[in-house]
Amino acid sequence: MSETHQLDIRVYYEDTDAGGIVYYANYLKFFERARTEWLRTLGVEQDVLLAQDLAFVVRKVLMDNKAPGRFNQLLTVRSEIRQLKKASLVFWQEIYNENADLLCSAEVSIACVKLSLMKASAIPRDILEVLSGGNGRTFGS
Repeated sequence: MSETHQLDIRVYYEDTDAGGIVYYANYLKFFERARTEWLRTLGVEQDVLLAQDLAFVVRKVLMDNKAPGRFNQLLTVRSEIRQLKKASLVFWQEIYNENADLLCSAEVSIACVKLSLMKASAIPRDILEVLSGGNGRTFGS
């Protein structure tokens, strides 16, 4: 459906446990950062969405930890959109180390929410077009 986005992230000491291994919950932060930066490269700023009383929120995460990331490694987060609907999308994300070893993968379901109501809301049409490759199509609706 879409191209793959990549973001490099350095593992800092604060990202690790006492043994110098990436604490598992920090992979979720790395995934979040990668999705945000990808949206930014597409011209979608989440503060603009907030001003419109909208937000993308995580609905569900299925994460599989395969190998440890370590202090000071440069990791690469790869992200792609697997499904795009009127008010939601599903990302597939993977984190690799410098040796191209897969450390962690996740399927992340995101919902667009009207904040004042805390209810699902349609993703703005211009953002849907950008996410679907600019052709105006929505997938899975």
